[in-house]
Amino acid sequence: MTQQKEDRKIAPVGFVIAAGLLILAAFVANDAVGMGAVSSYAGIGPSAASWAVAAGLGLLAAGTLVSTLRGEVPTPEPSDRAAVLTIVAGIAAMIATISAGGGFIPAMALLFGLTARGFGRRALATDLGIGVMLGLIVYLGFTKLLALSLPQGPIERLF
Repeated sequence: MTQQKEDRKIAPVGFVIAAGLLILAAFVANDAVGMGAVSSYAGIGPSAASWAVAAGLGLLAAGTLVSTLRGEVPTPEPSDRAAVLTIVAGIAAMIATISAGGGFIPAMALLFGLTARGFGRRALATDLGIGVMLGLIVYLGFTKLLALSLPQGPIERLF
């Protein structure tokens, strides 16, 4: 048992992850402070969710730090760089499509198709079609049922 504890090494990446989580918690908490003290039902205002997220991130940072000091941070597995880049390209395509005024539905189709490709599926045309249908369902659900606005493009103006 003591041999196992001696074999464990403290991984510096754990400190980096804990610090990143703590910095993110600080940003979220700073945003919550800027929301003001407006309260609604039961004294809970709009900043309550931000405070909860900041507290959760702080707890994750503390847990990561404890795990790191105990030498319990697992060694990461190698990643498939092509798959990661394809998924990042999907996110970039979604952002670019919405920024260029293409609308929510085509953006979601690109995101879905490229993410499916990143996960190993090779039927891009089918996945783009599925993405269009899912984007349409989400768009109609949010805009018609929940009365929330999503980015509009030529397709969304038809509804």
